[in-house]
Amino acid sequence: MKGSETMNYTPLPLSFYEQPTLELAQGLLGCVLVKETEEGIASGYIVETEAYLGPEDRAAHSFGNRRTKRTEIMFHEAGRVYTYLMHTHCLVNVVAAEIGVPNAILIRAVEPLEGLDLMKERRKGHPMKNWTSGPGKLTKALGITMGDYGRFYTEPPLIITEGYNPPEIAAGKRIGIDNSGEAKDYPWRFWVKGNPYVSR
Repeated sequence: MKGSETMNYTPLPLSFYEQPTLELAQGLLGCVLVKETEEGIASGYIVETEAYLGPEDRAAHSFGNRRTKRTEIMFHEAGRVYTYLMHTHCLVNVVAAEIGVPNAILIRAVEPLEGLDLMKERRKGHPMKNWTSGPGKLTKALGITMGDYGRFYTEPPLIITEGYNPPEIAAGKRIGIDNSGEAKDYPWRFWVKGNPYVSR
């Protein structure tokens, strides 16, 4: 499964990312997240996302328009890569909204598609169901790193392409943000209903 000859990946255009953040968070479901490394290509269908609506969202890194070295890219164009470290895990986000409005969408889970041998090696000792069923797991499995910060999802080595339309999308509270006041109850987590790779 090594090499780009196995599948033809055409990145979604930047215009795709120019929709309202909550709509984009749902629109990403079923799309394919593709990472190219020296070892080859690994990809997966996005099956779970969480939206973070910047200035007014207490759970967002950019709450109150907080602008730091880490959050800087959130103030840039929609369709850029926002990676950050959480407890040594690299997490990957899609920058959303217009320039100056720091919104982002966390990719929480993907369903493995291509590069299964690579993923198996990177997630050694874990059953397949556990390779990509969480935001820190999927970055390890696909080879996404802090080096991807600030890139556009329209240009390799990290791109998002068309996939499939999920038959049913579910929504609920986001995970792991219990100290964020009323924001902890916002139903801004979206997932492909019934998919076994959803984080919980």
